[in-house]
Amino acid sequence: MRYVYKIAKYKDVTIQMDTTYWGRNFGLMVIRDALRGNVLWHKYVRHETIAQYIEGVDWLKSNGFHIYGAVIDGLKGLAQALKPIKVQMCQFHQMLIVRRYLTQDPDLEASQELLNLINIITKTDKESFIGAFNDWYEKYKDVINERVHDRRIKRHTPPYMRPKLRSAYLSIKRNMPLLWTFYDHPETGLPNTNNALEGLFSDLKTKVRVHSGISKEHRKKLLDEYIKRHY
Repeated sequence: MRYVYKIAKYKDVTIQMDTTYWGRNFGLMVIRDALRGNVLWHKYVRHETIAQYIEGVDWLKSNGFHIYGAVIDGLKGLAQALKPIKVQMCQFHQMLIVRRYLTQDPDLEASQELLNLINIITKTDKESFIGAFNDWYEKYKDVINERVHDRRIKRHTPPYMRPKLRSAYLSIKRNMPLLWTFYDHPETGLPNTNNALEGLFSDLKTKVRVHSGISKEHRKKLLDEYIKRHY
């Protein structure tokens, strides 16, 4: 089930897309006009999938919208599926991914420095960040690539000594081309984060919290009406 409505004006848009949840199986997927703040499309989902985001994008296109760019949360495969739309991965989501791997207070020096670096990504420019990231790798590549030295391990290739640090590094490296689309293509008007959309989600959750205990269907009606009136 979904509730969507068409914004008649401003068909040239840059969009932000993400999903928020109430519990495990009740999610709200939203596509928002990044410049004007209007919710262009939304759908209730159990889990976010690429197909559902593409459904929303296709709905926009079929209703005359021209999409210059999209900000996403990093769902694997989504950027590829959105081509040829220019895609910006939310830098704040990348920060959260690294924090999940390293925790907020890691003991290892390499982890501390990588965490400090990712924490300033929204406040720096592309060249400075990439330069610092490459310098960090050169300094700690032996630490990242070190494998477990244990003759009792029967695997042909021993596991890495610090898999979470390596995963954090590889996540940034893999997503690097998507982290600076806004910087390379200022004409799209892309923001570098989905923070404004997170603010919308926070507002909706505050509204629903006042009506705690309502059924799922009544929650949908409440959200539909609130989005229509305020977004």
